[in-house]
Amino acid sequence: MTPPHPPTRQSTLEALQRLIEVVATLRSPDGGCPWDLAQTPETLIPYVLEEAYEVVDAIRQGEPEAIADELGDLLLQVVLQAQIASEAAQFDLATVADNIAEKLIRRHPHVFGEVTVSSVTEVHQNWEQIKAAEEAAKSQVQFLSPRLSRYGRSLPPITAALKISQKAAAVGFEWETVEGVWEKFQEELGEFKQAIDEDTQARQQEELGDLLFTIVNLARWYGLDPDAALQGTNQRFIQRFSQVEAMSEGRSLSDYSLEELELFWQQAKAKLGKR
Repeated sequence: MTPPHPPTRQSTLEALQRLIEVVATLRSPDGGCPWDLAQTPETLIPYVLEEAYEVVDAIRQGEPEAIADELGDLLLQVVLQAQIASEAAQFDLATVADNIAEKLIRRHPHVFGEVTVSSVTEVHQNWEQIKAAEEAAKSQVQFLSPRLSRYGRSLPPITAALKISQKAAAVGFEWETVEGVWEKFQEELGEFKQAIDEDTQARQQEELGDLLFTIVNLARWYGLDPDAALQGTNQRFIQRFSQVEAMSEGRSLSDYSLEELELFWQQAKAKLGKR
């Protein structure tokens, strides 16, 4: 089978223009779609998040057709947000594209300028320095906390925790050794146990958050990705649970005793491997 030729710039622009026109038609007060017309930037937030996660899942599954399909769904959310903003005379898709192009050029002086780098680490360091300079230009006082607040608002909790701890550590807010992190883990675990025994649910929730944040810091110290780790555990649980259901011979799992279910679980683990 002969691989398809890569699309020309013209065909890509034509395809994008077609999408822009389709979205504009859907948002048209004259014959548009009532659902699309009812949407606001805020009501579309769940769809932006959902589509982004579905893109990630498709990439992890390694299925090109699914990746292309899910990227299209995510692109729709970008175009739709830009269309709504354009109707309010705020910005349009061209502004979005120009802004990110300028940002990429500005943050890659080793490609578009005269800066020389010799490693990925240097690229990352330059990127962070340029970002810091951009943010400093917006404010007379260069505090880290506004950036941390943005991470806390915009990222999934585990990802945010890792990002927040990385940035805080980069400015020296850090344990001297990993033993200090383990001590903090034991401290937070004890406080969580005590809250479970003695405190309100709100307090228990706070202590659980402190414990999870410390676990994320442990992962950071050991160069592990806590989000990927939990994702892997979720998938392993689902695979093992599927095996348990297969062993139930069509009966409801509630018909079995805990001891029988545990036996099924151990058999599933053995069948699928320790992983």
